[in-house]
This record gives sequence, structure tokens and C-alpha cells, in this order.
Amino acid sequence: MWWLNAVASAAVSTIPMESYSVKCYPRIPSFVTNFMMDFLPNLMTDGQSRRVSIFSACLMCLFMASASGDERPNIVVMMVDDLGFSDIGCYGSEIETPHLDALARGGMRFSQFYNTAKCHSSRVSLLSGQYCIAAGDVALANAVTSAEVLRAGGYFTAMTGKWHLNKQPTNFGFDRYFGHLSGACNYFTGDNTFRLNGQPWKVPDRDFYTTVANVDYALEFLGEARQTNKPWYLYIAFNAPHAPLHALPQDYAKYKGKYDAGWDVARTARAEKQKRLGLLPANLNVSPRPEHIPAWADMEPWRRAYESNRMSTLAAMIDRVDQEVGRLVAHLHANDELDNTLILFVSDNGACPYDRKRPQLDVEPTNGSISLADSTGWSWARNTPFRYYKQNQFEGGISTPAIVHWPSGLKTPPGSINDAPAHLIDVLPTLADLAQCEIPVSWPSRELRPISGVSLKPVLEGQSIERSEPIHLLFSKDRGLRDGDWKAVSFAGTTWELYNVAADRTELNNLAEEDPQRLAHMVQTWTDMARDVLHASPHAYAEVRPAKLPHTHREWTKFDGEPSRVNQKRKRIKPVSQSDIRARKNTALTIENDSIQLQFTGEDPGIAMDLRGGDLVDGPYRVSFDLRGGTKGGGELFYTTDPAATLPKANRVPFDIKADSNWQRVEIELPSDGRIYQLRIDVSSGPGQATIRKLQLGNSRNEVLLSWPSRIVQ
Repeated sequence: MWWLNAVASAAVSTIPMESYSVKCYPRIPSFVTNFMMDFLPNLMTDGQSRRVSIFSACLMCLFMASASGDERPNIVVMMVDDLGFSDIGCYGSEIETPHLDALARGGMRFSQFYNTAKCHSSRVSLLSGQYCIAAGDVALANAVTSAEVLRAGGYFTAMTGKWHLNKQPTNFGFDRYFGHLSGACNYFTGDNTFRLNGQPWKVPDRDFYTTVANVDYALEFLGEARQTNKPWYLYIAFNAPHAPLHALPQDYAKYKGKYDAGWDVARTARAEKQKRLGLLPANLNVSPRPEHIPAWADMEPWRRAYESNRMSTLAAMIDRVDQEVGRLVAHLHANDELDNTLILFVSDNGACPYDRKRPQLDVEPTNGSISLADSTGWSWARNTPFRYYKQNQFEGGISTPAIVHWPSGLKTPPGSINDAPAHLIDVLPTLADLAQCEIPVSWPSRELRPISGVSLKPVLEGQSIERSEPIHLLFSKDRGLRDGDWKAVSFAGTTWELYNVAADRTELNNLAEEDPQRLAHMVQTWTDMARDVLHASPHAYAEVRPAKLPHTHREWTKFDGEPSRVNQKRKRIKPVSQSDIRARKNTALTIENDSIQLQFTGEDPGIAMDLRGGDLVDGPYRVSFDLRGGTKGGGELFYTTDPAATLPKANRVPFDIKADSNWQRVEIELPSDGRIYQLRIDVSSGPGQATIRKLQLGNSRNEVLLSWPSRIVQ
């Protein structure tokens, strides 16, 4: 028995026991324990019994460590950016997405999977299992991430792509990270926020495209994961098809001219395909084209050419995502990992309607110097069959394609469609459940709040789930509540509407007047949850305003604009300077010892800053300052993301003011993902005085972009 003694001795001397203090692991099969407890002692002499017990313990630890990698699933979560509900083939699209379609055929799809309708808030919910505000927003101050939970449970964790939150992924549980910290970037030239494992990373001068690079590094990280013999968790956050619209030349050529028939034709075809696929009831009434979008045939030829080009570019970007998904899946198959890898594919919000560039004709956005903006008309088609868009809490803003593929774990029929409502907050509890990991109730330097999501494991096993509370919907002023078959929804903080989405998924029959008691109860539930679950500020659940119909937004496409060409000379805009902070009417402004002294002599005073010159990265932003004086009760901040807009025609964010002789710190989150161009701050509604100091504009990572009265640019 010399070999057993040698193995036992080696095991005792070389295995660090603390390395196997894994929180979660599968049950050890009985044949292993029977072998160690019954068979091994019969082989040993009395003098060897102590060594046998030690060896048995070591063997058990070894089995747990290896089995945890073999039996618990590997996990891939893929989130795309600004993808419409109908933008991939298995959800109705004409765009070629064979690899995603294959995952759907071999797995399952959700027909009512919700996101938060906005970029950064969806990332918070996906990672934390909480609503964005409850989690501490981009700071994640009241949450743990799925990476932290799975890493504590013995998983190797890696991420590639768009972060869009505070700090870096390596600060929140990811062992490896490649990507950009910003909310958007040039697909060919990137930006200065790219990081590799926490360190700045310079984008190559050529042969670079973010969608491809994300999978390049994902495959590299998986190679490292295999060296650890641990199960692994990979989160890929594609920036595509978020603006700026950039496509690889070969992908663009594939779709050029294919959308000349227009959005009316495309939307009709997509809705018909969705019904054939079983995603939608055959008798569903598809929402009609809204008033703010013209019929394709009614537009001028130059406009149709421009709009066709935009959709061709978007289609090419989506096609490229699918190609990279295919490359990842082929890699998993080649390494014999596909069978036990859970793959989840979702989008952060519906298609984006925000059109932030003038029309450009005769361009091909296949390099870093030319880009196109999003189109409201095509966003309507891409969100087929629903109404509205990104940020709105109507179905068009919050409904995402959601594919789950896991050959060894799914108990549902291949290709099945599940109609149960689900939400991104369900991702963390689902992953923790499947990986047999605990979600902690405390974490260093954070005040954790309970998660709101539920595990979808029963759904993956062909069963149903029960929610203890409705699904809460909120971003900026847009609100909603999904409670069973019913949904209450408010456009930009205006009059609540009520829909039975079980019978009217496209939200065409507003039942607010027919069932006011139900609506009142749902609105009260929404308010209670905003206060008690999200811990939102009172401004977030203030009373709604009367609706102005039809609903509009200043950043939706203006179809009366004129075209421009890229070779036109641009008017030079002077850079941002200290002089760009100015006093508004009834306001006297002086600078004393780095403080801004304000005297108000009449109604509606304030200060404004013009930021149209210089370079600013896209939001979200944070405005902060110290304030003494002002009007007790509340102030207002206005900001524009439209360079042509004039204040106060802008987004409005109210804030509290104490209005006494003591300094108070004011910090205001600006949720816009786009670049801001003007700011206005009102700290008084009438005559009086106030002092402001340390006025700063920062980004979501607490980096100072601008400060007044002395300017700092980073």
C-alpha cells in the first residue's frame, strides 16, 4: 500500500486547505463517500487509520473543488445596447442573425422580459438584482454585483465591453476586464476610457472595431479561466447598436439599399413574422404609426435616402453582433463547454429615438470620421409591435429580446416561448440560484438593501414563478407598474394611463376612465414602492402633470430639417471658458475668493453655462456645489442635450434648498446618456441673495469635467 501512503502524504503536504473554503458546491455522490468510508479502511492496517482519515478528507476537498467546475454551469450574460424588440430574426427581424436564432431554437425565449428602458439603470439592475435607485445608482453603494457573488462562490469572473457605472468592473468583483468605461464611444477609434484589467489601454490606430474586440478579449479571458479549473462567469456588454452608428465596410455593403422600401413596410413584415413565430397572439392589434412620424411615401427623396442609409448601418451593426456571438459559441463548442454553459442574451432598452445630428447625405459610416445618429422613424419600426422608445416605460421602451440557452440545464422544450413577465432584476438571483451561491446581506463599505428580483430557475425547469410584489418601472420622469395582467404607465410624468396588457399588449385601449379605482390603487402601489423599496427622493414620485397630447420629445427626429454634407464648412464654436457662466435676468453676479456671489432683484433669476464648445464625453453627469442662501423649499436645474435648444426648453431637475446662513451641499444627478450643451441653475424664485462655491460638472465616475469659477478639464 506504499502508493496510498505516498498519495496521502503528498496530499497532506501540498494542498492548502483554505483554498477549498468554497461557499457553494454540489452534493458529493454517494459512491465517493462510500468508497472513502467503507472500502478504504479495509485496505489499511491499524497504524494507517489516521492517515486514511486525513487522505479521505483531502480527497473530499479535491472532489468538491473539481466537481464545482464540472457540475455547476459556466455562465455567459450578453447585453446589447439600444436593440429594439424586433431587431433579431427570432423576434421578427429581416436582419440576418443565424447564431442568435440557433440559440433560440435550441433554448427558450421570453416574450415579456423587461429592462429599465435606459442604458446605465439597466446595467445596475442586471448586476445587482435591484432597481437602479435602490442599488445606489451608478455608485452601487447599496448593492453587491453578480460578479462579487459568484466570485465569492468560487467562480472566475470576467467582463468585456461597456461599463457606464462608477469606478471600474475590477472594483466590483470582476477578475478580468476589457472595455470602455464611458456610455458610448467611436467604434473605430474608441475613447480615452478604455481599460484592460484596471489599467489604461490605448486603442490601436487601425484594424479596431469595438464589437469584435469585445469577443477577442472574452476568448482570451476564457483561456485564463480554464487554467484555474474553476467554473466561470463572463459578462459581455456590447456597445452596439448604440450611436454613433458605425459599421464595418463588409457588413455595411451587405445591407446598403435594403431599406429603401421604408419603415411602414418593414414594421408590417416584422409584425406578421412575430405572429407566425408565436411571439404575439394572432389577433393582436399592432400599434399604428404615430403622428410624429410621417408615412415613408410622404417624405422627400433625399430624406428617404438618408433614412434608408441609417437603417442599413444599424442592420450591419446588429449583424456583426450576431457574427461575434457565433464566434463565441463556436469557441465554447470547440472546448466542449457549450452543453453546460448557461447563455443569456438581453438588451438594455428599446430602440433609441434620439436624433442628435443633422441629416448627412452621400456618406458611408464605415470609418471613425463619419457617423450617423439614431432615427425616430426606424426606432418605431424596430420596436414592433409596441409604442414608444428608449426611456419611455411603455412596452416599446422596456421590452427586450431575451434568449436562454443551456442544453444540460433547461427542462423546457427546445424553441419554446415563455410568456411570464420577467425583469433584469431577476438575473442576479437566478445566477446565484443556479450556481448555488449565497447573496450576502452585508458587504464591506456598503449598506446593502434587499434584492427585488426573483429566481427564474423554476421557469427554466418548465414551472411558474410567484412574485411577492409588482414590477416597478421608473427612469427620470417616465413611470410604470406591471401588476399581473395590468399595467399603469405615465409618459414623462404626465397623466397616468391604464392597460390590461394580457389582452392589449400594445397599449392601445386606455382604461383609466373605465376603471379609476384600479388605477388609483396601482398608482399608490407605485408611489409606495418608489418611497419604500427604491428609497427615491420625493421629487421622483411627485404628482403627475396633465398630459399634452400627442406626446412629443424635442430630441425625436424633426422631419422638416434640411440635409447637410460632410464637406460643408462648419461654424467655429469658441471653446468653453470661465466667461461662459453668465447671470440671467434679474441677477447680478460677482466672483469673490472663488465663490459666486449672486444678488436677485426680481422674478425668475439664476445663472447659466454654455457648454457647446470644447469636448465633453456623453453622460450621465453629476452637478455639485455648495450653497448658502436661496429660496427655501426648492431650486431647479435645467439642461439641454440638443445643441439647437434654448433654455429653459430643457430637462428639468428639482432639488431641495434649506435657505439659511449655513452651507449646504447640493448634488444633482443628470440621467441623460447624451452630451449636454447648456446648464441653468435657479436657486431662488425672487429677490434675495445666495453664494455658490465649488460648482462642478462631473461624470458618473466622480471625475471632474468642468468647474467654476475656475475651469478644470480632464
